[in-house]
Amino acid sequence: MKIETQLEKVAAIQHLELLANQVVEGFISGMHKSPFHGFSAEFAEHKIYNPGESTKFIDWKLFAKTDKLFTKRFEEETNLRCHIIIDNSSSMHYPALERSMPFYRSKIGFSVLAAASLMNLLKKQRDAVGLSIYSDEYEYYAPEKGSERHYRMLLHQLEQLLDKNPENKKTDTVTFLHQIAEKIHRRSMIILFTDMFQNEDEDKIFKALQHLKHNKHKIVVFHVFDKDKEFSFQFSDAPKKFIDVETGESVQLFAENVKESYQKAVEMYFQKIKENCLQYKIQYVPAAVGENFEKILISYLIEKQKFV
Repeated sequence: MKIETQLEKVAAIQHLELLANQVVEGFISGMHKSPFHGFSAEFAEHKIYNPGESTKFIDWKLFAKTDKLFTKRFEEETNLRCHIIIDNSSSMHYPALERSMPFYRSKIGFSVLAAASLMNLLKKQRDAVGLSIYSDEYEYYAPEKGSERHYRMLLHQLEQLLDKNPENKKTDTVTFLHQIAEKIHRRSMIILFTDMFQNEDEDKIFKALQHLKHNKHKIVVFHVFDKDKEFSFQFSDAPKKFIDVETGESVQLFAENVKESYQKAVEMYFQKIKENCLQYKIQYVPAAVGENFEKILISYLIEKQKFV
């Protein structure tokens, strides 16, 4: 069963923990049937073999299935520290949802459910997770811990993001990424959910991300966007008023008149972000709202294999 189908079945409940568990269980079930069996229910027991290491713990059965060398790890080796960062500016609350639509169809809802699913996976692997939330202020910070109480506290904080729709909240990514970098002292995997909308120069953003790497952290950026509206600019051919939800500025125009130039500009912007991430050795993952969450979980697991 596909993850999206599972989500639709339980969407009426709107319970974040239940939804996150459905996503992860469906993902693990699917991975059992994939050629990457070593990444599934016990994926924490393996790491990629590096030349020069002892061959004593190579999993030869897994090698026969995947044609890749993995070594078995013991529990004390697998503890990971992960810090999840969520952009909670007004633009992340786009699009406005009708009452019948599930919360994960907005950018903030998608990010919240993706983050909760990652937390569920981290919990299963006995890893520690922390959380930061920012907009034009540093709204929340919790250090990396692995306790059940801590996990519940973070889930509650994520649920709070779904209850609010902040107006005219701008994004100060640069300031708060620098602040977060100062807080995380031990080597960690850092995962950022953002739509990359900001008034700052892109170079300042990537310098802030580079600051996060100074303690040999692993950075994964999930670039969250609405594919139909924000990327493809699919609007009816009628005069419309477009309002910047962060500044309140507005412009009236026919969408068809600017669609071609808009799409070219957006494609160039996405490409520039991708190239900058590559330059700074940051993993960049475009994540369109409406896609299933397998892409998020696979990206995390692949980067974890490189990191630990």
